[in-house]
Amino acid sequence: MTSCATWYQKSQKFQAAVTTGNFKEAQKLIDKTRSEAEGKNRFLYFTNAGWVYQMTGRYDTSNYWLNRADLYIEDYQKSYGAEALALVTNPEVKPYAPEDPEKVMVNYYKAINYIEEGDMESALVETRRINIKLNELNDKYGKRKNRYSNDAFAHVLMGLIYDATNDYNNAFIAYRNAALVYDSLYTKQFGVTMPESLRQDLLRTSWLNGFNDELDRFQNQFNMKYKHDPLGERGQVVVLWENGFGPVKDEWSINFSIIHGGGGLVTFQSSELGISFPFFLGGKSSSTSFGDLDFVRVAFPKYLVRPPVFNAATLSGGGLSKSLDKAQDVSALLVKTLNDRMLREMANSLLRLAAKKSLESVVRDQDKTVGALFSIFNAVTEKSDTRNWQTLPAEIWYTRMMLPVGKQKITLSTSSGGGYGKDYEIEVDIKKGKTTFVTFRSLEAGLPTSVSYK
Repeated sequence: MTSCATWYQKSQKFQAAVTTGNFKEAQKLIDKTRSEAEGKNRFLYFTNAGWVYQMTGRYDTSNYWLNRADLYIEDYQKSYGAEALALVTNPEVKPYAPEDPEKVMVNYYKAINYIEEGDMESALVETRRINIKLNELNDKYGKRKNRYSNDAFAHVLMGLIYDATNDYNNAFIAYRNAALVYDSLYTKQFGVTMPESLRQDLLRTSWLNGFNDELDRFQNQFNMKYKHDPLGERGQVVVLWENGFGPVKDEWSINFSIIHGGGGLVTFQSSELGISFPFFLGGKSSSTSFGDLDFVRVAFPKYLVRPPVFNAATLSGGGLSKSLDKAQDVSALLVKTLNDRMLREMANSLLRLAAKKSLESVVRDQDKTVGALFSIFNAVTEKSDTRNWQTLPAEIWYTRMMLPVGKQKITLSTSSGGGYGKDYEIEVDIKKGKTTFVTFRSLEAGLPTSVSYK
């Protein structure tokens, strides 16, 4: 049945276009589905449109759609009619509620658009908003906060922008903040260690600011000795490499044992996960809703990752060669954030099932045949929300390189562990004392694969 398909399966034409780099076809599909800009999936329409237009160099149009996505996040409110309908059908009838990493990736892409347009001040505003937004989101969760509470790469990007505008003091502060987040959060939780480029930039901006104590501290911490290499007649390029595609949502299910209590109390219990959820269903008909059942199946969302084909890259040009460093694992952020909200998702799913069973029992009391049909309807519609933003990268890598002034050809060489690789030649216009930003996206990715929720 089509209604049972995941969001990824329903959007195969669009996925086929973007993963093969056929952006002309992707734009046609976006234009053809323009009505979705007003529907329950409008956030996904806005972000897909914003990404496609960025990939084709139409940065103003990209930011038009990304701004609409940003406003959607700010204005998102629960539709109580849709919430009630979702309780007796499935969550996909509701307007899509973006995952927290999706919310801040809107600001990342807006920042990239502004960088491409040379508007560094607006780009800085967007990078600042990433961690402001994360703080605001986590404040709402009380004791159940997300591990994704601070974005190291947002600090890196902020530092790169300050650095490009010769604001070395603020660049140093941003780099130092990034280093703290990599050490205290990213390495343990997301498997991303401090990039080598960040270490070098911390040493350089310490020296440029005359922060000798900080320079000594970081030299000892990194076991590196800094030797200043002034730009002189050169300029530099910063390459941001977006690698592959992020995960897609699927669903999985858990069998819950049903423990019947008195007065309409029913408890769902999973011995496998060591959790239980009590629900008061009230009334005779409600309390007998599960009378003939010992267990029930409840559907929950999960991510399937699309493993990047490439796991390393080098940048060469001007007689130099530098490795790129992984700075952000978008897939890990998404998977861990969904894991952190699993208890909330479980409670919502069980409440949905309890509401379905209560309504089924009321209908069955009136007409057994209709009640039986309603039971079948409940089974068919028991599914989780598998929508998600599917054009995000799996990872973001970067490096910095000094180059002679003028038009230069640089080569980004990507490689996999199996010896497969690709070379991409990029022309850049290097200006004396200036920083040129280049963003490159590799579209190669593996098929969706299950990951463990740990």
